[in-house]
Amino acid sequence: MIPAMPASAAAARPRRASAALLRFGRIAAMGTVTALLLIAGVWASWGTAQHVLLTKGREQGTVEVTRCGGGSCSGPYTPVSAGSQARERVVIEDSVAVAEGRTYAVVVKPGGDEVVRSGPAGVLYAWVPLGGALLLASVVVAGGLRRTRVAWVMAGAGAALLTAAFFAV
Repeated sequence: MIPAMPASAAAARPRRASAALLRFGRIAAMGTVTALLLIAGVWASWGTAQHVLLTKGREQGTVEVTRCGGGSCSGPYTPVSAGSQARERVVIEDSVAVAEGRTYAVVVKPGGDEVVRSGPAGVLYAWVPLGGALLLASVVVAGGLRRTRVAWVMAGAGAALLTAAFFAV
């Protein structure tokens, strides 16, 4: 004859199973949110970063910003690389990284007159969205995944990237 289980032990099994299922669901959901945040940060950064990092074969030069307005700045383009053509007017995004009256090293985006900053400041500025995504994802990792050390590393990397971009620009 099989001895009867106490009522409390029989009730504890389903609770443990549901707690494990909830824990798995939390980890899966927070892991997905973290991955989406980081992918979005890389995606947002890559639009500009690809032109700054992969400069082989691209036109490089300088732009003297003469006019800003409507979210963009413009000025004459002076080529530096071989095969690049001088242009009377190129357009660069009006941001904290650009000020009227200054000259910047730039790379021309293919197929147009739009340019992006190059050099160390341009690289750091291009990856600013990833720095923000790292900061946001660190909160999810700390709170949702309960991995505080990983979260601190992510937050430190994001803060370092944003700080470096702030001082370089």
